[in-house]
Amino acid sequence: QVQLVESGGGLVQAGGSLRLPCVASGRTFSMYSMGWFRQAPGKAREFVARISRGDYSASYADAVKGRFTISTDNAWNTIYLQLNSLKPEATAIYYCDAMVYGASEYWGQGTQLTVSS
Repeated sequence: QVQLVESGGGLVQAGGSLRLPCVASGRTFSMYSMGWFRQAPGKAREFVARISRGDYSASYADAVKGRFTISTDNAWNTIYLQLNSLKPEATAIYYCDAMVYGASEYWGQGTQLTVSS
């Protein structure tokens, strides 16, 4: 089992920046990638970014490329999502996920980000 806890959400003005951490615990050695998703009110959950453990390669949704950056500490205990040039449409609950060997996926409880115009 892997436990994930997100934090760092809050209220930010448009154009501002924020960093969201996600702390992993439990069988973290079994994780091979971690990522961020978000769910805006009335919308489906959508992919934001992912980072792979093997080569630290990252991928992003087109809507956030160039403005959001995903990173991890060396121990792969915490991943971060740096959000810059925030827009009101970024308002959502941001979730962290972890993919583990054996085709399992774990989710955190989410952290709310509100971007005011």
